[in-house]
Amino acid sequence: MGLDLSRVRERDELPSRREPYWQRIRPGCFLGYRPSAREGIGTWIARAYDEDKRAYRLKALGGFGDLPGRDRFSAAKEQAEAFVKIIEAGGEPEQKVETVEQACRRYADENDDAKGRFKRYVYSDPIAKLKLSKLRRHHLKAWRRRLEETPARVTRRKKGPQVTRPRAPSTINRDMSMLRAALNKVLAPGTPNTEAAWQEALKSIRNADRQRTLYLDRTQRRTLLDHIGSEAQPFFKALCLLPLRPGAVAQLTVADFDKRTSELSIGKDKSGKPRRILIPPAAAELFAAQAKGKSPTAPLMTRANGKPWDCSTWKDPIAKAVIAAKLPAGTTAYTLRHSTITDLVNDGLPLLTVAQISDTSAEMIERHYGHLCRHAAVEALAGLTL
Repeated sequence: MGLDLSRVRERDELPSRREPYWQRIRPGCFLGYRPSAREGIGTWIARAYDEDKRAYRLKALGGFGDLPGRDRFSAAKEQAEAFVKIIEAGGEPEQKVETVEQACRRYADENDDAKGRFKRYVYSDPIAKLKLSKLRRHHLKAWRRRLEETPARVTRRKKGPQVTRPRAPSTINRDMSMLRAALNKVLAPGTPNTEAAWQEALKSIRNADRQRTLYLDRTQRRTLLDHIGSEAQPFFKALCLLPLRPGAVAQLTVADFDKRTSELSIGKDKSGKPRRILIPPAAAELFAAQAKGKSPTAPLMTRANGKPWDCSTWKDPIAKAVIAAKLPAGTTAYTLRHSTITDLVNDGLPLLTVAQISDTSAEMIERHYGHLCRHAAVEALAGLTL
């Protein structure tokens, strides 16, 4: 028998977790419940299938704290069904955005990276409940100070000692840029040098991005793969062959790989813009082997249990392999992306082309890897003779 969210006792016994507990109301209509992590009332979420976009749409319904526990399911179900009817009719009601949290949630609907950052640094912060009409520069300065004082986690294990470090300026910039972008959608910049100039509190720290220096050559990468377990080897081999972010590789599905043309469609990445790239034979052979026997919607790179990789599961295999292979300390999955990009630049591929296939800007490539091109140019000039 499936979960019955209408039963108060059954809801109260559900352990807290990030993903809501879903109950199917009817085809295309689901009602979700997320228990409170702090022993308060939980929140309800509606999920409706959008035929036009071929994807599910979500809507936060709230906690219905003004109702008795026995009546909250019925109220949430009624609103979920109303939401589904609107989606099925091809539209969605315009929700009035009044608070910082509402502005962030609207922005996060279209940006997966923002979704995680807002959950960690905005929704639980006092600024979340602040009305946009009352938002001032000093509010965001205080939020920024709290963000800067929050240590960054090095380990993400649920048990055992947690290792942290001071938050890097580049990380602070990324966190601030998400909030700035969300507020820009609903607020006009305030008059400079006044309390209304909310945007001034979120100015980026200059020269925060350090040039990437940790590089593994091809021999070191082969050594790394030799020391990684068989379960994780295909995932890390893909990172050694292509200049992709680990998260983008983890989110690939079987349908994203076209075996006939050796092309890869990358729909979920940092920029949010889908792109299609031609991959080398070694990568095509790897993906073909990984896709064999799987449905088009299945993850292309999976763990032994059939689930996709994520940052909490790929860190341990590479950390152990780095130690076993005696590679430089600080080597991470992201180091492989940097190393592959470095090889492409060294091999003479135009910076714009490298930027396009790696989903970054030519400016960033020039900033982090331009010295390689300048060294190559010096060597070429040194070889010129009359």
